[in-house]
Amino acid sequence: MKIAVLVLLCCLAGPTAAADEDYSAWWNGIWAAEGTLFSVEVVVEDGRVEVRQIESLGFQWSSGNASISGANLRMEVEYAGVSGIIEARLEERNRAAVFARSCLPEYMVVCVLARGRQVLFRKAVGETRSAQPTKSGDLRGSNGSTGCRNRG
Repeated sequence: MKIAVLVLLCCLAGPTAAADEDYSAWWNGIWAAEGTLFSVEVVVEDGRVEVRQIESLGFQWSSGNASISGANLRMEVEYAGVSGIIEARLEERNRAAVFARSCLPEYMVVCVLARGRQVLFRKAVGETRSAQPTKSGDLRGSNGSTGCRNRG
């Protein structure tokens, strides 16, 4: 289960954009990993980016510095003795692909399993900070997939 959570964390990413375009408002809101209850809230305010846990499936992780550049969001993450950089890229206004840009120490099982993988996140429309996670069946793709895939 710990491995699944890191893969989900490693997989938070839209349109190809020039760095000078401002997508920060697109990131604001609740984001849920497809096929799971795992969800986070992204808050962009006054040039600061914060990623908050909403439903972490019982696992504790912490996020550090985060930044937005064009359609990309990057953040530092620590989880179960592993630290890394998670990158998310907007594919559409309400869909992002998330993956681990780095994961150390590389020999840790969670790093090995996260390598080359990404998770799709969907933005919950109309939800606020007090929103409750939806049922996992509501988050599955039309083919019933979990939203995790190999990066290509």
